[in-house]
Amino acid sequence: MELIKVSFEKKAILRNLMELYQYDMSQFDADSDNDVNDYGLFDYKYLDHYWTEEGRHPFLVIFSGKLAGFVLIREITIAGDSVSKFSIAEFFIMKKYRRQGIGKVVANKVFEMFKGNWSIAWLEKNVPAKSFWTRIISEYSEGNCVETTYAGNPALEFTS
Repeated sequence: MELIKVSFEKKAILRNLMELYQYDMSQFDADSDNDVNDYGLFDYKYLDHYWTEEGRHPFLVIFSGKLAGFVLIREITIAGDSVSKFSIAEFFIMKKYRRQGIGKVVANKVFEMFKGNWSIAWLEKNVPAKSFWTRIISEYSEGNCVETTYAGNPALEFTS
């Protein structure tokens, strides 16, 4: 498994994978206005920010030489807290590669790449994400994590 930083020239690859991800996520976000546009695309509105703003880091996940997903890392500052934290803005492993331990390897790798304070949130209705992140973060941090909320969603905070 490899994590490859997405160059601006490879942005279209990430954009294409983002459509698959947003389609998967739409089942958990049915109450929002996150629908396809007139062209049939979700069109992730923050994609360009990963090449125009500091503190954003896009990576492709490669497994056995094939595209398997992506992870988008960003640095956030939570209101009332002066310490910036790393956050996983979006995390996607294609269905054919799930349940093989790839997600855990990717998560642990980014925790090691970006040492410091972390806050990872998920949509409340996304029960698989809650199960995944609770298990992964608890194992990685050896239970040294705190339940909280971020932007109205459940989250876990820990230090890598």
